Amino acid sequence: MQTFWLALLGLLLSGYFVLGGYDLGVQLLHSFMKDRDAALGAMAPFFLGNEVWLVAFTGVLFGAFPHLEGSLLSGLYPLVVAILVGLVVGNTAVQLRRRTRRGRRWWQALIVAGGTLPAVCWGLVVGLLLHGVPRLADGSFHIGAGQVLTPFVLACGVSVALLFASHGAAFLALRSAPDLAVRARRAGTTLVGAAGAAAVLALVLTLLGVGASMTNPLTSAPLTGLLATALVAAWWSLSRGHRIRAFAATCCATVVPVLLVGAGQHPYVLATKAGAGLSVAEAAADGTTLQILTAFGVVLIPTILAYQAWSWWAFRARTASSYF
Repeated sequence: MQTFWLALLGLLLSGYFVLGGYDLGVQLLHSFMKDRDAALGAMAPFFLGNEVWLVAFTGVLFGAFPHLEGSLLSGLYPLVVAILVGLVVGNTAVQLRRRTRRGRRWWQALIVAGGTLPAVCWGLVVGLLLHGVPRLADGSFHIGAGQVLTPFVLACGVSVALLFASHGAAFLALRSAPDLAVRARRAGTTLVGAAGAAAVLALVLTLLGVGASMTNPLTSAPLTGLLATALVAAWWSLSRGHRIRAFAATCCATVVPVLLVGAGQHPYVLATKAGAGLSVAEAAADGTTLQILTAFGVVLIPTILAYQAWSWWAFRARTASSYF
């Protein structure tokens, strides 16, 4: 039962990284797109709806893993607040930018900030979880500026932000009008290469002993290879105009960081640099609670999947700028 809920938690976060990731990526690219209305219009049918995955992830975290929630959110409080502030600012700016002619440049800057801040902070969170965080004598975990401002964690922050940006570019290449799609495809090719370079830096730091501290290296190695393969496939597809393949490859690449944290650190959900930490059994709720929650889970997940499938089918055609 604990493994099932851990897998479900990973599925929900992966869904958010894939679907919410291109929302953040489009906002990141906002200043660089010539037709900004069309860029926002491409994601308009799915805007805000993709964040259902984040809400569901938070609900499962609070309900099924209360001990992880207590340790994780208290230690990552500044980064969590920054993510939420970025989401609120970005969503507000997207909605209000066309309702007034005054200060439109400020709204555009806030759109970019609303995409950049959550993307970078998610990368920092991934980097911290991969690197390992100190555990105090009372069993709590301490995360301070000294843990965040390390070369490996910063490299992860940059890598994930660039990955989301390239994912947003692949999404625009898939969904927008031909002129914008060409520009997005060219930008995506550059961004995928930059994301790969940042990921290589994180890998080199790991090999030098100052990067990730994985409890399951035999699982982590194939996942790292999967990330490299997905980035190469995305670059090749974007450079040759294969829009669907490129978007599928960036989708795969955005899932890998979640898999590295979940599978690479198993059986720990919050690991230390020494390879110990908070195990799945220690973090999970009791068996009775998990059984009760299962009744909600078997209804919630199919509903979310059905809604996402319907929305993509209903808005499968290329979109225009009239949405925003």
